[in-house]
Amino acid sequence: MMTKLWKQWKASGLPMAAIAVTAAVAVAVPSAMAQRDPAYEKARAAGQIGEQPDGYLGIVGSATKEVRDLVTDINIKRKAAYTSNAPQGSTVEQFAFATGCNLIAKTRPGEKYKAPDGRWLTRDSGPPVRDTRCP
Repeated sequence: MMTKLWKQWKASGLPMAAIAVTAAVAVAVPSAMAQRDPAYEKARAAGQIGEQPDGYLGIVGSATKEVRDLVTDINIKRKAAYTSNAPQGSTVEQFAFATGCNLIAKTRPGEKYKAPDGRWLTRDSGPPVRDTRCP
């Protein structure tokens, strides 16, 4: 799937950096709302949720219904933001991926994120492991 998207990006000629800049702005509103939610902060700090390369939150291991509902709600809001803010000439998936790159880069030490190989990692003081296509 990701290989197919990469070929589409290359074929479109749309610079990934332009998508990434727009992606950073588009996710700001849903992320800011989520960060005001104590349940979100608690789940994130406990390592129950983390950022994924596809631009959506993921559940790390098993989770309570409340955490699953929280992730679903945030991901619905993110999808709406990606859909309404994707630059002309790019797909929602391309835009979400670029945003995922930005969100993983912004994780703080101790927070979880999904590496390109699918493993959940805990951010340390160094840079996170990101997809080579990230700007």
